[in-house]
Amino acid sequence: MKIALMDSGIGLLPAAAAVRRLRPDADLVLSLDPDGMPWGPRTTEDLTRRALAVAEAAAAQGPEALIVGCNTASVHALPALRALLEPGVPVIGTVPAIKPAAAGGGPVAIWATPATTGSPYQRGLIREFADGVEVTEVPCPGLADAVEKADETAIDAAIAAAAARTPAEVTTLVLGCTHYELVAERIRAAVQQPGRAPLVLHGSAGAVAAQALRRIGASPAPEAPATAGVTVLLSGREAALPTAALAYAEGRLLQAVGQTR
Repeated sequence: MKIALMDSGIGLLPAAAAVRRLRPDADLVLSLDPDGMPWGPRTTEDLTRRALAVAEAAAAQGPEALIVGCNTASVHALPALRALLEPGVPVIGTVPAIKPAAAGGGPVAIWATPATTGSPYQRGLIREFADGVEVTEVPCPGLADAVEKADETAIDAAIAAAAARTPAEVTTLVLGCTHYELVAERIRAAVQQPGRAPLVLHGSAGAVAAQALRRIGASPAPEAPATAGVTVLLSGREAALPTAALAYAEGRLLQAVGQTR
């Protein structure tokens, strides 16, 4: 079994680690675009062009499915990616976990990049899945970039600034950018109010990994032998995991379980 994941940077690590935990025997292909990142400020046309190139590099490795481990690329490029690869290779997009978060009743905060916050896409998800629930959209300038670089000082500053914009009564927080899942516990610690019930965090990695297995007719087998490898592509070139990835538990898991080549 081989599953590919794509993103401009290391935001794909949470979903990759989730796949690894569900199927330690699945080979992984991680296709990143350091030459073109960040994707967020790009036009839809330019972002789609970059995403298609990254997807083509991943597809050349012969995966059974491709996970788009990036909210921005899923918003803007998913139709083009599916037109390129399906039905031969199922393409699984990443959507902020607003629906399960709203099911708890709220109040809910959605942390996302400034470009996504207030966007028609995110507002549409809120209308569709969180009607009647108190939702606060919280822009997090600089957080994804800081996580990408594993810049501890910048991560702390960006989290503190976003936490200050998050209402104290929030009970549930949606991590609306895949990078944020890499620092989920730091976000929880910053937002958690003393004396209140534990904050509920909702990311997308677990659901995306499970959906990828469903799309290829595979079942979770976390007890399977950890014999699989990881192929890393940086703008189409085979390479090692970026150094910054090893600052996070998810990156270390991918390096430790199986051969990184």
